[in-house]
Amino acid sequence: MKRSALTLPIFLGLFMLACIPGLAQKKKNVSVTSPTFNPADRPKNLSDTALLELVQKQTFRYFWEFGHPVSGMARERSNEAYDYGNEVVTTGGTGFGVMAMIVAAERKWQPRDSVAERLLKMVKFLAKADHYHGVFPHWLNGATGKTIPFSRKDDGGDLVETSFLFQGLLCARQYFNGDTETERQLRNRINWLWNDVEWDWHTRDGQNVLYWHWSPNNGWSMDFELRGYNEALITYVLAASSPRYGISAAPYHKGWAMSNHFKNGKEFYDLILPLGFDYGGPLFFAHYSFVGLNPKGLKDRYADYWEQNVNHSLINYRYCVDNPKKFKGYGEDCWGLTASDTYNGYNAHSPTNDFGTITPTAALSSFPYTPQQSMKAVRHFYDDLGDKIWSEYGFVDAFNESQNWYAKSHLAIDQGPIIVMIENYRTGLLWNLFMSVPEVQMGLKKLDFQTPGTK
Repeated sequence: MKRSALTLPIFLGLFMLACIPGLAQKKKNVSVTSPTFNPADRPKNLSDTALLELVQKQTFRYFWEFGHPVSGMARERSNEAYDYGNEVVTTGGTGFGVMAMIVAAERKWQPRDSVAERLLKMVKFLAKADHYHGVFPHWLNGATGKTIPFSRKDDGGDLVETSFLFQGLLCARQYFNGDTETERQLRNRINWLWNDVEWDWHTRDGQNVLYWHWSPNNGWSMDFELRGYNEALITYVLAASSPRYGISAAPYHKGWAMSNHFKNGKEFYDLILPLGFDYGGPLFFAHYSFVGLNPKGLKDRYADYWEQNVNHSLINYRYCVDNPKKFKGYGEDCWGLTASDTYNGYNAHSPTNDFGTITPTAALSSFPYTPQQSMKAVRHFYDDLGDKIWSEYGFVDAFNESQNWYAKSHLAIDQGPIIVMIENYRTGLLWNLFMSVPEVQMGLKKLDFQTPGTK
């Protein structure tokens, strides 16, 4: 699949999110949820607070109960698909799962020591798993730690997935600050992994840009430069933050920000979009880098990132309310376009790539940006559509009422941000943890970001 074959926002979503290995293959949409679970038995007449708590807690079961039994890492998805077997765990989705486990400890869904032990098991596994200059692959075998190729030449280090993983692990290092042996070991082992990531290796011999992939078998042949506005902002922040293998500011300003799809500045539905593709692209752009990186008050020479994410979310919402293609179900209480499973495979949905599929994570992970609109959506999803889309792991991945299609699948990269971003809306927990990381504060200053409390 060549970049020129797709518009770039669609390409980024498809490339990143598990569709390349057999996009045209039919998924075996086999649910692993318990046959005894009946969504019609879900609690009714919940208050807003109780509903959010239930959605978070139920979704957390994906990472806790369905986590891989050997590694503890997050499985890629809950259904068999693309003929890659049942052992696949995901590096980026595990990062989101780590953050979900912090929420579980804080809200006492699981004992703190049990969560710390699960995370310690995970980082011990990662220490022995395949890695490439300290960078982990997109997929690992959860039992053996061996690389599972994401595509034919993508069989090495994936810098973006690794950045999602460490966004979570650094939050865990900050949260588990106790003096128990388990928590001390956890912090130390996270530091060892963190200090071993050779972010600067991915400048490909000192170029002023980061590259997404490197493989010992295929070198730099994937040739994917991280430029423009998409989900990879966190990659540059962490690369600048590394105390041992950090990059200078030059790749950020001369690479990431130098692209014809970086600055925007146009209006869509009467809202100015500072950065990115027209209409904003899929909503995961506003989620993946910002589960830890707090956009409130975050500014650099290019944008105010709170304005960016709020307007991106509202444009997505207003497009769905406008519903120019007249898809069934769209409206003020049913919106949200992002990358997900769909009735004929997998796609990165957005206002410029819309086929009628609504993905619950899009609206629910936007809670900090659009609280009223997201609350209407979660009410509709749960109260009105719950018989079809509520499961023992929270909401299913997506649905398309025009096609009378309702997924039976769940994806780690979609489930995790629901828990974390609702928590950031409720308490700011993960934002506070991540922004307290001293290395991250250093990295943001290096890249010339302004954050609350800095000059």
